[in-house]
Order: sequence, then C-alpha cells, then structure tokens
Amino acid sequence: MAAPEDEDFEFNNQDYYSLLNVRKEATLEELKASYRRLCMLYHPDKHRDPELKRQAEQLFNRVHQAYEVLSDAHSRAIYDLFGKKGLEVEGWEVVERKRTPAEIREEYERLQREREERRLQQRTNPKGTISVGVDATDLFDRYDEDFDELPGGGFPHIEINKMHISQSIEAPLTNNDTAMLSGSLSTHNGSGGGNINVTVRRVVSAKGWGEVRSKTPPCWFASAGSRSLYFLNKPLSAGLCLCPSLQVEFGAGDILGPLIGLKMFRNITPRCFLTAQCGLQFSPRGPRPSCSLMTARHLDQNTMGYLQWRWGPTSAMTSSLVRDTKSSHFTLALQLGVPHSYLMMSYQYKFQDEDQTKVKGSLKTGWFGTVVEYGAERKISRHSVLSATVSMGVPQGVTLKLRLARASQTYLFPIHLTDQLLPSAVFYATVGPLVVYMAIHRLIIVPYTQAQKEQELELQRKSSATDIAKKKQEAESAVLLMQESVRRIVEAEESKMGLIILNAWYGKFVSETSQKQEKARVIDVTVPLQCLVKDSKLILTEASKVGLPGFYDPCVGEDKSLKLLYQFRGVMHQVISADNEALRIPKQSHRIESES
Repeated sequence: MAAPEDEDFEFNNQDYYSLLNVRKEATLEELKASYRRLCMLYHPDKHRDPELKRQAEQLFNRVHQAYEVLSDAHSRAIYDLFGKKGLEVEGWEVVERKRTPAEIREEYERLQREREERRLQQRTNPKGTISVGVDATDLFDRYDEDFDELPGGGFPHIEINKMHISQSIEAPLTNNDTAMLSGSLSTHNGSGGGNINVTVRRVVSAKGWGEVRSKTPPCWFASAGSRSLYFLNKPLSAGLCLCPSLQVEFGAGDILGPLIGLKMFRNITPRCFLTAQCGLQFSPRGPRPSCSLMTARHLDQNTMGYLQWRWGPTSAMTSSLVRDTKSSHFTLALQLGVPHSYLMMSYQYKFQDEDQTKVKGSLKTGWFGTVVEYGAERKISRHSVLSATVSMGVPQGVTLKLRLARASQTYLFPIHLTDQLLPSAVFYATVGPLVVYMAIHRLIIVPYTQAQKEQELELQRKSSATDIAKKKQEAESAVLLMQESVRRIVEAEESKMGLIILNAWYGKFVSETSQKQEKARVIDVTVPLQCLVKDSKLILTEASKVGLPGFYDPCVGEDKSLKLLYQFRGVMHQVISADNEALRIPKQSHRIESES
C-alpha cells in the first residue's frame, strides 16, 4: 500500500530570516549577532521548570537550525530558491557547491523527478504491458455484395486478432538482493506461446549488480518446458561506471533449441562505452552463431552517436544520431543489412506546459516500403500519459496506435484500419481520436481532476489547522520564555525614557470601528516585539513577521499587518506596517499630536 503523501500537503510557513530577524542580504556577522542574542534568550539551561526547559529546547533547536542553514553559502542558496523543502531533497550532498542559481534550480528539478520516480516505483512494483491488436479493415475495405449474403452483413466485422500480456513482480530480500518473477503470453490468429522468468538480482558494489535467472524461453502450447541460467554483472550508469559487466545466458527448448550467449559491457572513456554480444543457437538445422558490437559516444551535452554491427540471421550495420533537449527530440538512423535496409528520421516537439504535451512525426523508408507516422502525447493525470499515433505506408496500409501508460503499466491498442492507403482512413484515424479525447477530457478527466484538487485542498486545510494550532502553542511558549527578559528590557528603557511597546497587534484588521472584531482576527505581540528592542530601537526586516519568535498566523492566506502603539521619551507614537514591510522605530512621523 502506498505511503500517504503527507509532505505534499505540508503547511510550512517557517521563514529562517524572519525567525532570526535579519535581512535576506544579511552578512555572516549579522547572522552571528542575531544568533547569539536568541541563544541567550532561549538557552534551556536558563530555565529550571521542566516544561519551560522543554519549550526552550525546542525554540533553541529551531534557531540553531536556521543559523546552520543561513550561515552555509550552499544551503542558503538552495533555501533562497526553494525554501525548507528544497533542503529535504536527497542528493544535494553530491552537487558541486559553486553553482549559479539557475544551475541549482535545474539540479533541484532533476532531484525532485528522481525522488518522485523512486516513490512511484515503490508504489507500483508490479510492471506490465498489455497489447491488444484489433483488425478493423472491414470498416474501409469490405465488399458490400459479399456481406449482403451473410446474417448481419450490414455491420462491419471487427475482431481482435492478436494479444500480448507481460507482467513482472519484484520483492526485496535484503538491502542488496531482489527477487523478480516475470512472464508473458502471446497469441496471434489462434496460436500462441509464452515464457516465465525467475530472477535474483544482487548489488555487488556501488558500480554494478548481478543477476541469476531461471528462465523458460518462449515455447508454443504443444512444446515441452525448458530451463536456462542467466548471470549479469551490469553497471548502474553507463555514463559513470568504469568497470566492465558480463552476462552469460543458457537456454534450451523444442522450438528454438539450446542457446549459449555471452554479453560484455565496458566504458572506454567517460564519454564513450562499448557493448559486445555473441551467441550460439543449436537449432534443428544446425548451429546458428550470431554476434553484435555496439559503441556509443556523447557528442555533446544533448547528443549521442551510436554505431552497431550485427552478424547472424539478420546481419546489418546501423548508425544513428540522437539529440534530446528540453524542447525537442530528434533521431536519425541508417541501416544497411540483410534482409532489411532503411533510412529513418523522427522529430518530437515538447510543449512547455503542465500537461507535458508532445507532437511527433517520423519517416522510414527502405526495401520493405515507406512508412510515415505522426501523433501526439499528453499527460492526463499525475501518473498517466495518453498518446495516439497514425501510421500509414506502402504496403502496410493505415494503422491507428493508441497507448496508455499508467505508472508502470502500459496498455497498447494497435488498430489496423486498412491494407490500402485510403484518404478516408487517414482522415478518420486523425480526427476520430481528437474528437473522442475532447469529449472524454471534458466529461470525465476535467471533473475527475477537479474532484482530486478539492480533496487535496481539504487535506491541506486540515493540515493547516493542525499546523496553526502547533504554531500557536509554540508562540505562547516563546512568550512565556520572554517574560523575564522583557521585564529587564522595560526597566532599562524606562530608566532612560527609551522605547516602550504599549500595545502591538498582528493579523487582519477587518474594521476600524469594531475592536472586538479586530481582536478576533489578530494576536497580541506586545511581549515579542518588546523583547526585540535594543538600545531604544526596534528594527524589523522586510521578511514576513509571522516567523518572528512569539508570532503565528491567525488568518492563513489573507493580507496581514502590524499595528503598534509605543512610547518614546514620554511621547505616544502609533504606526501600522504591512506584513512584508521593513519597520524601524522610533520615528518622528509616528508621533501622535496631542489634542489642545
């Protein structure tokens, strides 16, 4: 069962700058001065009462955490861009510390995607693919005179002519060992077969892992079962690992015959790797050796070049170029071989929208004919992607391919419309999915996503209410801890006719005439502000004041302000300041003119 995503609804308004009451441009010396002052105020050893000691320890730890983050240039840069959640993302420890804000943002997004993928993988360990082939050629290629003689001849005959199902399940045994069970079944025009695989994977080091697999290779329903042993020592990342990997495979069967294979992998340089594979198939017609060699190289940050040579029943030489950027994906491939040679070019454009919409097109021509494909892909929910592709060519005809990817499950529906290249089939294959998608999107997807958002908002409100209660309790505890310090500060200020905070309110002031209504929406922050007075001055930064010690948010999501009534040199002053507005008192402009 998936773990609840509490962090997705976490109500986190803690501002380290506001907590320390420093500017966002504060120097290390300013941070140290504020940190020392707050440590003296909240140090647990200053309190004997167990409850006050516990509350002081919590506030002391918060101040210490804020200082640790802001005093470290790397952590401070991450916090400035993404807040506290950015510091909780795994992987920052391996990031170079001399990064620009743009580079840090890009790295954060990458780490977030990896974290989301890991969480998703934990929830969807079963992986599978279901492919259902539909023969709908009677929609466009039927002969009316033949159908008139059959019962129900007025309706086109649509049938499922092939199907493929594969599924795998993973189960961790230890921190380094994982057991996997996978299998597949295929059928086409009434005949079919399947296989089953049992795999044990072991992580042998930070650079590689190995597998031992018991396998029943593809066998038709009438054939006997067979077994094979499979070992693999494979690097986790082709771009980082410099150690080789080795894969040995053994197999036997009535149809395919025994098989012995060997596969090797090695990074030649940090930008280039090599894969070599050879095998020997003992078929009823005699041994059938095969061999392949593939090398790849990073040409630049977004471009890879591949060169592959394959010898055996389908010998070929293939060269390809792949360029993948944030906004596009381009592939160019040329294959020369027996029996197939072809030239293929594809391009995909990625829209920068929240639905991750993509449009794609490809052209492939060779000895077998020419095929043109175009289509679109779009994210329809958080973990679901829907795509449709129209494939038309000679002599293949027209096929509509629908694909739905839901987490680790993939559903494929290739619908063969006609064996000929008919404009009507191309038109309906293009317009039909668009009309159906728009109807489903408006009638099903939009109401569903809106209902999900409402549920998330409700969870967020509940989480916010709990957090506000916690913040209120922390603020009240901080006020209790400040009482003794405030008493000393007031005595010192009174002795020199300095700055005395008489009343201070923070929150949303609904009405200027209804004091009762105001008090219901604001909190008394007289003690916390008096505690910040130093040398007859009070300086508040432009950061939100809700993060100051002794403060909390009494009206989440609404505009707030701070209202002060203070005395300086025996004269009354009053000021109202916006939440994110810097404030320095006393000021002559705050003076209240006495009535004559």
